[in-house]
Amino acid sequence: MSKETDFTTSNQASWCPGCSNFGIRSALLGALAELDLKPHQTAMVFDIGCVGHGGNLFKVYGFHGLHGRTVPVAAGAKLANRKLTVIGLIGDGGAYGEGIGHLIEAARNNIDITLVVSNNHLYSLTKGQASPTLDQGVKTKSTPLGTIKPGLNPLLIALSCQAGFVSRGYADHIIQLKEMIKKAISHPGFSLVDVLQPCITLDQKNTRSWYQQRIYYLDKSWPVKNREKAWQKAQQWGRKIPLGIFFQERRLTYQENLPFLNGRPLISHSFKKSDFKKIIADFE
Repeated sequence: MSKETDFTTSNQASWCPGCSNFGIRSALLGALAELDLKPHQTAMVFDIGCVGHGGNLFKVYGFHGLHGRTVPVAAGAKLANRKLTVIGLIGDGGAYGEGIGHLIEAARNNIDITLVVSNNHLYSLTKGQASPTLDQGVKTKSTPLGTIKPGLNPLLIALSCQAGFVSRGYADHIIQLKEMIKKAISHPGFSLVDVLQPCITLDQKNTRSWYQQRIYYLDKSWPVKNREKAWQKAQQWGRKIPLGIFFQERRLTYQENLPFLNGRPLISHSFKKSDFKKIIADFE
């Protein structure tokens, strides 16, 4: 049986004391261990931002990429070697701002990866500018008069793009988040785990006490396979904020739809120089 220490490095975290990224990391470590995965069976792709520091803390195959480009790198790793468990760890700015197009296509194509989004409504590494998920009217350094756009709802985007696993967790509830991540990793196809994460240093609105007054967990009748019902529940935000797995449905993954990907992993295929010449010639 794997242990959490199998996936940890000797590097020290540089997050602010009390940062809820520690909770997300603990949940991920617990999920990897309890699923009995091995470091060499796991690939994690990290975005730029506070969450990106996780690239120094997990002992797995890791890639620290450009801002907003976590999903295509993760998709490429999975398509090259479908035997890998591939997890993307990204902030709300990278996932729902610069990288929103990648998320949409990964969900539509049903790439078999798990995307864990650290969602604190801000670009915290660069001192707290407004991210796409920030509520309308909130003042930040980039919106001193208040944001003029309504906050983006990532669950609705994932549902509308036919994602098969759509969920929302809370960073400080480590046990519940761990169980959610385990189910997301085990689900065949694209899985979104949107993690509400209070930024203790820069966010004066979405604080821990603010969340504690509002969050609640969906009951045992969830998740559902009815997208319309999940859509309606996912729109609830403000006085009450639901957590849990909103929607789960099995459909063929991208790899299963393509015979040459569903067979041997691409990395085990052998290619001759003449094969590449033929491919190039087809585009001439």
